[in-house]
Amino acid sequence: MSMIKTGLLAALLLAAATSLAGAQIPVATVGPITGQDAAFGEQMKRGAEMAVKDINARGGVMGKQLKLVVGDDGCDPKQAVAVANQMANEHVVFVAGHFCSGASIPASAVYNENGILQITPASTNPMLTEDAAKNGWVNVFRTCGRDDAQGRVAGQYIAAHFKGKAVAIVQDKTAYGKGLATKPRRR
Repeated sequence: MSMIKTGLLAALLLAAATSLAGAQIPVATVGPITGQDAAFGEQMKRGAEMAVKDINARGGVMGKQLKLVVGDDGCDPKQAVAVANQMANEHVVFVAGHFCSGASIPASAVYNENGILQITPASTNPMLTEDAAKNGWVNVFRTCGRDDAQGRVAGQYIAAHFKGKAVAIVQDKTAYGKGLATKPRRR
């Protein structure tokens, strides 16, 4: 929950810069509310609801209450872009999400185009922030390690604890699994 609160406080700066005219500041969490990763989306939703409730109970942001908007991308890239456009249409200033890298990456372009701060708690594909940096975007952040860093750490652990032993690396053929599995392997 503290990551979401940190993101919401970062949205404060964005809200101050845009001088919102409304009585509420719209913020969002977007993730897989439906589909095979729905349990993670539910956790994101509950955490965001708690964070918004806590912040609003303390007077909100700049004297304004936060209004939470929840979006369901189902971890699908096309659905993620549609939801990102929905968030832009609702004038959201901050998005905690998306959960899956495959959704975060295409949605990030919409958020950048609309000046929306995006902080993902779980998208680990290096391309998310590398593409943003390459394009000069300053609105895309992550609060988790990248696949290549996680794989490197796993490789170092395996090398230190299983030296001289045969080790199998098993992955599930998802983009995330492939990203982790390729780094620790000896080439």
